[in-house]
Formats: sequence, structure tokens, C-alpha cells
Amino acid sequence: MKTTVERYFPNLTALQKERFSLLENLYIEWNARINVISRKDMDQLMIHHVLHSLGIAKVINFKPGTAIMDAGTGGGFPGIPLAILFPEVHFTLVDSIGKKIKVVGNIAQSVGLNNITPLNARFETVRGAFDFVTGRAVTNLPQFFTWTRKKIKKTGFNDLTNGILYLTGGETELAEKKTDFRYTFYPLSEYFEDPWFSTKKLIHLYNCL
Repeated sequence: MKTTVERYFPNLTALQKERFSLLENLYIEWNARINVISRKDMDQLMIHHVLHSLGIAKVINFKPGTAIMDAGTGGGFPGIPLAILFPEVHFTLVDSIGKKIKVVGNIAQSVGLNNITPLNARFETVRGAFDFVTGRAVTNLPQFFTWTRKKIKKTGFNDLTNGILYLTGGETELAEKKTDFRYTFYPLSEYFEDPWFSTKKLIHLYNCL
């Protein structure tokens, strides 16, 4: 019987299947010690957190060598699921709360991911530039944009223009006064059948340099 992830991503390798299968128990174990996910939400971990994170992969197939900063990663979402799916892409997972980064580092190590760098810092202070910045309900989108826009490389090589990939739900306010960036909405209900995704969307902000 196919797992939740395999149902929507049928071409997983044996190693990827194994890594995804390990996540649930690892998060249950760590969450009992350090609360990084709402305990009432743990029963829906694979849909509300793992599959939600992988909504980004329904819109873009990151090419090898892509550099991504997952800003405000919390317990490792969307960074850890994406790192499993894209082993030749490097992810810098950033959060200002040290205990959350401790969980991220331990889970990444437990599933054998070597394409993740956990970083305990405020993401607006991180040095360097990335092809994409990902976020998942971190703060209001205009604020997230302001803090991360200068972290994005000017030129890229993926099928989507370098920019911000932000997962959110419900209504999202965008600052209409800003004229130096564009955005595209991708309703996740077009990719996933579970009714939980009916209000979820991915927003791609680009040309924002």
C-alpha cells in the first residue's frame, strides 16, 4: 500500500521512501522532548507538514546545485522533506530558536541527510545569497519579503525565476505599493486531494531585486 508521500510522488527511490518513512517516529520522539510541532497536529504530521512542504516540488523541480535558504524553518519544514526529495540541492535551514535547530540537526542526521546545514540565527542576518528562499507561515508576507529579498541571487538556472517560495493558507496580504517584484499563486488543492489543502497555496515572488 502506498504511503501518503508515495501517492503523490510515485518515482521515489528506495532510499527516499526509507527516509520519509522514518520521519514520523523521529518527530514523535523529538516532539515529546522539545515541542516544535503542535501536539494536536502530530496525528496529521505527514499531511499537514510533510506533504504541505512538498507542495513546492509540485511547482518546481530544483536542479542539482541549487542553493536554498529555508527561513524560519521551525522543526524543519519545508526544508527537511525537500532535502529528502532533492538530494543534490543544498538547504540552509535557519531559525532563531536554538532548540528547534537542535531538532532539525538531529533529524537530518538520523535520516542520513548530508545536504542540510542547520543554522541558529535570525534569517535576516544570514550572509550569502541563494537561488530561492522558502518559508512556511513564518510571518506576514510583506515582512518576510523585506527581510529576505536581498538574499536572492540575481541570476539562476532553474525553470522558475530565482525568488521566494512561500507556503501559506487563507488570505494573504501583499503590499500593492511595491512595484519591483511580481508574484504567482499556486493553489495546492490542484495537486493534493485532501480537503485540508482547499485553502493552502504556494506563492512565488520573483524579480524582487
